[in-house]
Amino acid sequence: MIVQTLHTPKITAGMCSLTQLLDEHLAELGERSVLAISSKVAALCENRVVPIEGADKDELIRQQATLYLPRSFSRYNVSFTIAHHTLAASAGIDETNGNGMYVLWPEDPQATANMVREYLGQRFGLQNVGVILTDSTLRPLRWGVTTLALAASGFEMIEDYIGRPDLFGRPMEYNKASIQDGLATAAGVVMGEGEAPTPLAVITDIPFVKFTGRNPTEQELQALLIEPEDDLYGPFLTRAPWETGEGRQR
Repeated sequence: MIVQTLHTPKITAGMCSLTQLLDEHLAELGERSVLAISSKVAALCENRVVPIEGADKDELIRQQATLYLPRSFSRYNVSFTIAHHTLAASAGIDETNGNGMYVLWPEDPQATANMVREYLGQRFGLQNVGVILTDSTLRPLRWGVTTLALAASGFEMIEDYIGRPDLFGRPMEYNKASIQDGLATAAGVVMGEGEAPTPLAVITDIPFVKFTGRNPTEQELQALLIEPEDDLYGPFLTRAPWETGEGRQR
């Protein structure tokens, strides 16, 4: 697998559309490639920002999250939330690289990923091309962020190993590999955090990725999701005193 980052200038809210950004900084793209895009840059291109001065962050979190915990539950004064069927801090709202703005997630991450996939296919004449919107995440009991796919399009996002034999012929019972999150993590390592102006990355040499040549169906998107009571972390998730927000589900 090869991951190559693309440098851009500092992106500010409403500076350009996402396709304009790609027109200026993505000169070429080959078949069976996946383009990773920072969800923050996608959101800035969509002007999904709120000025920090005068804003009520708790109210913003309530508006963006489907479920949330008040910040008083955290020793770090961070609200634990579920937004777009993703467990995240502060419903994805971030101040880093926002230039005085709270940057929200894109309005509809999946629609953005689908749009970009279609744009890339038309612009470069590609049939098999994928897109991932990436964002940082944390793992319980571990320091350090990794990267997840907030949305993806153009390839099979899950490799289902349930029922397949392991090395010793024992059928696997629970294993499903998240191809989208694996690719997002690989891209995130080289895209970096903080001041690195590399919000785009092209991933190639990925024979394990099964391209579909289309956007994912609603059935495929639903198959990615697991309800809290069925989750491995269900004992923690279902016992939290969640409050209901206004945010849409995926």
